[in-house]
Amino acid sequence: MKRALILIFVALPIAAGIWYMNRPAPLSVPLSPVGTGPVEVIAANSRAGTIRACERSRLSMPQGGRVETLFVDEGDRVKTGQLLLKLYDDEQQALVAQADANLAAARLEKQRACTLADFNRRELKRSQSLAERNLVSDEQLDRLANAARLSAIDCERSDVSITQAQAELSLYTAQLDKRQLRAPFSGIVAEINGEPGEYTTPSPPGVATPPAVDLIDDSCLYVRAPIDEVEAAQLRSGQSARITLDAFRGSGFSGTVKRIAPFVSELEKQARTVDVDVYFDPIPRSTPLLVGYSADVEVIIERHENTLRIPTEALLEGSAVLRFDPASATLKRVSVDTGPANWSWTSITGGLAEGDQILTRLDIEGAVDGARVTPQ
Repeated sequence: MKRALILIFVALPIAAGIWYMNRPAPLSVPLSPVGTGPVEVIAANSRAGTIRACERSRLSMPQGGRVETLFVDEGDRVKTGQLLLKLYDDEQQALVAQADANLAAARLEKQRACTLADFNRRELKRSQSLAERNLVSDEQLDRLANAARLSAIDCERSDVSITQAQAELSLYTAQLDKRQLRAPFSGIVAEINGEPGEYTTPSPPGVATPPAVDLIDDSCLYVRAPIDEVEAAQLRSGQSARITLDAFRGSGFSGTVKRIAPFVSELEKQARTVDVDVYFDPIPRSTPLLVGYSADVEVIIERHENTLRIPTEALLEGSAVLRFDPASATLKRVSVDTGPANWSWTSITGGLAEGDQILTRLDIEGAVDGARVTPQ
């Protein structure tokens, strides 16, 4: 009996020493101190959004015809009212010239008729004075009065002729204008369909045809992005937002929500969305933004300053974290109470204190509750 006890007392320290010498080395893990900072509640797009122009017109000719002259090239900047394209218009120009000549003739006819009417009026007045002294017969006086009335009517009728000639000139001028395509606003020419000598036709109702000129106003840009219907209920016009672009990774742009679609899109039955328009505020002039770029938006619904927070990636299922215990150099599972959060940060309302160190990477094999660790 005594010999067995002696063997046990000798074997236990030896076994403990062997275990201690061969125990697993502590894991080297990244730890992050719990601190304070801002935490935002955000709503983000469920699919990629697209940069759009506030004004974009796919211009077509109101009449068909053969292209005579193109005054711009793709990529040119144009101003409001600038001539972009012109169809052959010899016949319309001749009609305008004819109407202009008719208007000039009508004005000359008015001058002649009104001059004659003024002369006849004065002649009648003189004859009436002579008739008072019986120097002019009644018959002659009647003829002069009738001539004065008729010439006055001719003078008035000439005004109608001028109005008719002006209307005719306006009609032919409007027809001539339909042979020309002008810029409705200032912008950049994105695309031209057609060359001099080719025929162009207007789009029939319900049939889409390529525009003669695609004009974009790139001085005002915004992002239209779909946001899940659940998050869309929290959106309001005027909320601040952040915009990121795949074409400029690492850069962020500020924006403002200007429009929230009044209906839900059913493009995807299982994930219905609401289109939201976020305008650049301001447009970054140093960054060459192009209409059609893919973009993502984060609409800031709430912002909480100086909040105790942890990286969201550090949370375990069940609202818990692995906190480092410096006394035992081990990880301890600790339940926490959480508040506002996003995919970057989660606010903590209970369970942790500022300065506590927690495991931030949960994909490290062996980094579990009770594991011995060494902070990186």
